[in-house]
Amino acid sequence: MSNYSYKLKKRKNRVPLCLTHCINPKKIAKARKRIPEAREITSLSLTFKVLSDPTRIKIISALLAGELCVCDLTEILGLSQSAVSHQLQILRNLNLVSCSRRGKMVYYSLSDAHISTLLMQTITHIKE
Repeated sequence: MSNYSYKLKKRKNRVPLCLTHCINPKKIAKARKRIPEAREITSLSLTFKVLSDPTRIKIISALLAGELCVCDLTEILGLSQSAVSHQLQILRNLNLVSCSRRGKMVYYSLSDAHISTLLMQTITHIKE
């Protein structure tokens, strides 16, 4: 088994470059097990792409307070109903928000606590 050691060459304004090729098979095997399957990677990537939009982050943040109708969200965000509905449809397609119809009104809420946790942990990470 090889030692897990390497020398770094410092380059101005660049990432350090490894000068010694030395691998650790146990760490490599452990890391490979942590890589999700291709299907999961695709879903994860798509979820982060959807969450990269500021308007959708605002919608999810507003829904942290609880269930809201489209009219409430348009007022909160200062956007048209059609713009908010479009963003909500994208979030629904990825099962990030769910909706329920009561008469003529459609109410939206976060699909589950994981979305809330993801957003809150990311905010905590940014603030550190």
